[in-house]
Amino acid sequence: MSGGEDGFLSHLVELRARLLRAVMAVLLVFLALLPLAQRLYRMVAEPLLAALPEGGQLIAIDVASPFFAPLKLAFVVAVMVAMPYVLYQAWAFVAPGLYQHELRLARPLLYSATALFYLGCAFAWFFVLPTVFAFLSAVTPEGVAMMTDINRYLDFVLVIFLAFGFCFEVPVAVVILRALGWVDEGQLREARPYVIVGAFVVAAVLTPPDVVSQLLLAIPMCLLYECGLLAARWVGARPESSRAD
Repeated sequence: MSGGEDGFLSHLVELRARLLRAVMAVLLVFLALLPLAQRLYRMVAEPLLAALPEGGQLIAIDVASPFFAPLKLAFVVAVMVAMPYVLYQAWAFVAPGLYQHELRLARPLLYSATALFYLGCAFAWFFVLPTVFAFLSAVTPEGVAMMTDINRYLDFVLVIFLAFGFCFEVPVAVVILRALGWVDEGQLREARPYVIVGAFVVAAVLTPPDVVSQLLLAIPMCLLYECGLLAARWVGARPESSRAD
């Protein structure tokens, strides 16, 4: 067997091992959360229940929804809890092939991207969901009972979490574009009007069709773009360098 084939197979073996570790981490956390699945769903339902009139409740349209909805939530929470370890496994596989300057840039970007994703989810949980549900409850026509299916409610909440989590990655995207040399600082500043329009378009697509949730996503995206501009000033175009040992 040639050295190239041997090296390729060793990389495949390492990739399989790291994928298995990542999957096992998610499964272990999921199994630990199974006894808490019902409690987790009650916690997630609290922002809506708190905004409903007295006696308001969630309903289950499908027969198996009360069983599968909490399981689905427990799995998603397990993925989010295990994500730092999953990212570490991905980093440990990729890092040996990066240049020295790429390592210096990739580490803070990886940490920042992870922190910003969780920050976006926290912003959605503590501020966006209560605000949106209070608004929707207030505009519900008189005589209409606002009762949501538990599966649809869970899908709605998960979409909000993912939308805010990924949209909070705007500063990281700006820094990467600057670091790769694809744009310069002047181009980033000139792109502000397009970014603002794009932020409102993305918010209109990802959030419910109400002005409140769209503003709560679009405005932070614009502010995060400005944060990305500040961070990009410290990053030059990618230099040429030798590969790390």
